[in-house]
Amino acid sequence: MRGRWQTGLVAAILMAAALALPGASSAGSAGLTAAPAGTRAMWVWGNQPSAEIVQWAAAQRVSEIFVYVAPDVLTNGDLERMQEMKERADPLRIKLRALGGDPAWVSNHAAALSWQRTVVSTGLFAGVHLDVEPYLADGWTSDLNGTLTAYLKLLARMRAASTLPLEADVPFWFGEYKVGNRNLADEVLKRVNAVTVMSYRDTGTGPNSIVEISQDWLTRGKAAGKRVRLGAETESLPDCPHCTFAEEGAGRLQEELAKVDAATRRTAAFAGIAVHRYGTWRALPA
Repeated sequence: MRGRWQTGLVAAILMAAALALPGASSAGSAGLTAAPAGTRAMWVWGNQPSAEIVQWAAAQRVSEIFVYVAPDVLTNGDLERMQEMKERADPLRIKLRALGGDPAWVSNHAAALSWQRTVVSTGLFAGVHLDVEPYLADGWTSDLNGTLTAYLKLLARMRAASTLPLEADVPFWFGEYKVGNRNLADEVLKRVNAVTVMSYRDTGTGPNSIVEISQDWLTRGKAAGKRVRLGAETESLPDCPHCTFAEEGAGRLQEELAKVDAATRRTAAFAGIAVHRYGTWRALPA
């Protein structure tokens, strides 16, 4: 989650050619119910000790941890830490999901699929959490149609390559783009099991808030029968202070996230809130 998306809504762009659709069909909203209030997840990009991470997760009622997994995890010495993390998380019913991504994966599918095979081989993870942001790829400005085509093919290939659920981080404004005569956000939902919206604002409800900027995804997720998790930022963003709780602190974060829970309690697709990220969340002022 290295990119920045704080520029407001992006103008709709009509692509020249439609993509062939994968075989999966939309399930509609049948069976979806909003996640219970207080459902939380968090990203972990660093290599902090497992005991520290799991203890914090439990204290914050986090039920899913997106754990960054390096492509060379089998040889870089970090596998033991992740094994310990799972041993500590399992009794607390905290799920680990493998976190990874690189803008280069938009065109280098072989690297992405190799990483996924490594993740699966560890047997440690309940799912794959993909953070590939195509707007950071070189082709976003030089070949937008080709970049989006490649990105959607990547999602389809990764979902087909493993039985682990695939969840993707997405900007709130993907619904402003078209692929042929199809909406980009809808096309993403067809290729993944769930999404996490980078709905980074420092208010939970009201104008330009976490809930408001996520409405398009929540609506589309309900129609597609797919879960939509909302995201909150805690990292300092000098170029977008209204995108993060770095200045507001931990108390304000909890207050605003509670507002999100209340506002979405009847929203079928709502899957809870993920906080980005562990290190800066823990360091928030009271």
